[in-house]
Amino acid sequence: MATVIHTDQRYITALLHNDVVIVREIYTKYAARVKHYIMANNGDADDAADIFQEALIDIYNQAKNKQLQLTCPFEPFLLLICKRKWLNLLKKRGREPVTNDADDVSIGEDVFALAEQMQQSDRRLQVFLQCFEKLGDGCKEIIRKCLGGEELASIAEQLKVTYGYLRKKKSECMAALTKMIHSQLPE
Repeated sequence: MATVIHTDQRYITALLHNDVVIVREIYTKYAARVKHYIMANNGDADDAADIFQEALIDIYNQAKNKQLQLTCPFEPFLLLICKRKWLNLLKKRGREPVTNDADDVSIGEDVFALAEQMQQSDRRLQVFLQCFEKLGDGCKEIIRKCLGGEELASIAEQLKVTYGYLRKKKSECMAALTKMIHSQLPE
């Protein structure tokens, strides 16, 4: 099977050719997400700016020296690199991250190995998106907001429901989504 290059390869090309307009677009679209993640995990705005810049330099170097070809969307690739860089820095500083994601445990992996994992998970992502679209509008809204990193109390207030109801509904929605995904993916 031939490798399919993702349309977001344009971001890699822009970094390689110093396309100011598209590089600015990268900052506009993605820097705030990285800043939010780092500030929520023992960092500050300066840390976030440094990590974001270092990640772009790493991607540039991979593109220049190893002909990086993006087979997944740019955003999760960039966020994964930033997340790993931040966790490595926290480890060096002797602080433990505040995050509890199970995938944060493996630190310092080669970015190309991570890219390969992302390519392999592309099928799962497609199944996730297809199943997600089959959910009702209420469930989609709850899951989107929860995955966006907002506090549950804030989401409950926005949706004009109680915190307890939101937790229960989120659990039900996630269970329904998980069941659909498991029915689509081979064991």
